[in-house]
Amino acid sequence: MKLSARLVAVAAVLATAACAPQTSTTSSSDKDEKTGTLRVWLFQEVNNKPKEQAVDSVLDAFEKAHEGTEVTVEYIPVETRAQRIKAAFNDPASAPDLIEYGNTDTAGYVKDGGLADVSKEFAAWDEAEQTDPTARQSVTVDGKVYGAPYFVGVRALYYRTDVFDELGLDVPRTQAELISTAKEIRAAEPGMYGIAVGGAYTYGAMPFIWAHGGELATGKSGSYASAIDSAAARKGIEAYTSLFGDDNCPAAKCAGMGGNDTVTAFASGKAAMAIGGDFSHAAVEAGKVKGNYAVVPLPGVEPGSIAPAFAGGNNLGVLKSTSHRTLAVDLMKRLASKKAQSELFDAMGFLPTFSDVRRQVAAKEPFVKPFVETLAADTKFVPASPAWAQIDSSLVLPTMFQEIVSGKKDVATASGDAAKKMNEAFGSLG
Repeated sequence: MKLSARLVAVAAVLATAACAPQTSTTSSSDKDEKTGTLRVWLFQEVNNKPKEQAVDSVLDAFEKAHEGTEVTVEYIPVETRAQRIKAAFNDPASAPDLIEYGNTDTAGYVKDGGLADVSKEFAAWDEAEQTDPTARQSVTVDGKVYGAPYFVGVRALYYRTDVFDELGLDVPRTQAELISTAKEIRAAEPGMYGIAVGGAYTYGAMPFIWAHGGELATGKSGSYASAIDSAAARKGIEAYTSLFGDDNCPAAKCAGMGGNDTVTAFASGKAAMAIGGDFSHAAVEAGKVKGNYAVVPLPGVEPGSIAPAFAGGNNLGVLKSTSHRTLAVDLMKRLASKKAQSELFDAMGFLPTFSDVRRQVAAKEPFVKPFVETLAADTKFVPASPAWAQIDSSLVLPTMFQEIVSGKKDVATASGDAAKKMNEAFGSLG
C-alpha cells in the first residue's frame, strides 16, 4: 500500500481528542480479529520523512504476512501526546491499536488502564532477551511488561576541541575536573560559558546526583519515597549547581535554560562544553562548531569513571482496548525488531535498544561510540510510578535547582522542600 494511504489527516486526531469523554472507560476488548485495519500512532519528528520510510518498509512486510490486513499511521505531535493518548484511553471505540510513547510515561499509562499486559508475548519473543536491562525496565511495571522498547537515548559530554587546544586543556576525567575546567575556560574567554548548564535541564543534572551515590527515590512501585534530600544526593546537587554563576554560566541567564537551550548554546559557539544526547548530533553538526568538537562520556566522581546517565527513549505499546490484539502485538514486535531498529538508526540516528545492534551501528558511525560506552557503563531510570509524570510536569526538580542557583534557598532547604513535594505525589499516586 502506498505511504499516502497510511497517513491519516491530523484533523482526525484532533477530532478524536475533542470528542473523547473525560473519564476513563478503558476496558479489555473481547475480540481478537485477524483481519481488518490496524490504527497506529507514532510521534512526529522534526524531519519525519526518513522515519516514515523506515516504518513503511515494516508495514509492507506486515501486510504481506497478514492477508486482508492494512495499517494506517497517524504521526502525532510529541508536545500534545499526553492529551491525545489519554483521550484514546477514554474512548476505546476510536482509539488506535498500537502507540509510540515516551518511556517515562509507562507507569502512568498503566495506572490509567490504557496499555495491554504483553508479558507472555514479550517473554516468548526470541529477540527480547537481548534488549538491554534498562530499556526492559522502562516497559515493566510491577513485574509485568506493557510494551517493547523502540529506541534509547543517552547524554554525554560535547566539548570544543579548538578551545581546548588553544588553552592547552585536557579533557576532564572527573566531575571535579569538569567544574574546574569550565571555570578556567570562562576566565580565559569571558564571553563564553565554560559549560552550558540549565536550571530546567533535569536530565543533565541527574548524572551528577547519581555519580555521587544519590537517588531520586527509593522503594518500588506503590511505595516510593523521595531520596533527593539524602546526603549523597545533596553532594550531587551541590556539584551541579556550582556551575551556575559568573565564573561559568551566570544564573540570570542559565537558571531558566533547558536541555535544548544548552545544546543550542554549544552549537552556536557560545559554550565550550555541553551535556547533549546522541539525538543532539544533527543540531551540533548544523551549527558553527562543526568540525571543531568531540564527544566523550560524562565523567563520574572517580578518575576514568563514567557518570550514570538517564536512559531516555521511546517504547511501543498495544492498547488494552484493541480488537486486533494478536496482529497488534506482531506489528509491535516487527517495529521494535533488531532489523527495524537498525533501519530506524540509519534513518533518524535513534540508538537501538539491543546491545549487539548498538555495537554494529557504533562500528559504522564513530559519533555513536561515546553514547554506546555510556550505555554499557551504567544507566538509570526514573521511578516506575505514575507519580513521576506529576513530579515532572509540576517542575519539582527544576524549581529546586533554580531556588538554589538564585540564592533563595540553600541546598538542604531546597532539596528538603522538593522531597516533600515528591512524597506528596508518591503518596497520592503510588
